[in-house]
Amino acid sequence: RALQRALGTAAFDYVLIDCPPALSLLTVNALTAAHSLLIPVQAEYYALEGLGQLLNVVQRVRQGLNPQLELLGVVMTMYDGRTALSEQVKKEVVEHFGDKVFDVVVPRNVRLAEAPSYGKPIFEHDRWRKGAKAYKQVAREVHKRAGGKKQ
Repeated sequence: RALQRALGTAAFDYVLIDCPPALSLLTVNALTAAHSLLIPVQAEYYALEGLGQLLNVVQRVRQGLNPQLELLGVVMTMYDGRTALSEQVKKEVVEHFGDKVFDVVVPRNVRLAEAPSYGKPIFEHDRWRKGAKAYKQVAREVHKRAGGKKQ
């Protein structure tokens, strides 16, 4: 609960804790400290399997460590509308999560993928590409779904 205590004094409207895809102690600590959860889901088959595991961990965290943890939403990422796989994964996510799925979809984009290799966020690397614009829309949708309140 150290992260939870540290964030209790944070003077920000939003604090985003980006966790690794592996379910580890770091993820449990982040979920314990969080008010809301935003789940990015890659539009790929194995992402659905990992999603099931994550939901089990979230349920256990709610039962024992953080009963107030809420699902803010699910964001489809690495989406390629030209492939049947992306469409199928999106359809399954929508069937399971309904209106929790964000309207914005983050496309598969080379500039997004290469930004970390330059040590830069996408907004410094190439702010005018589809990927950067999509993440700006994600930020707007987070704010809208959070009701403009601190999360």
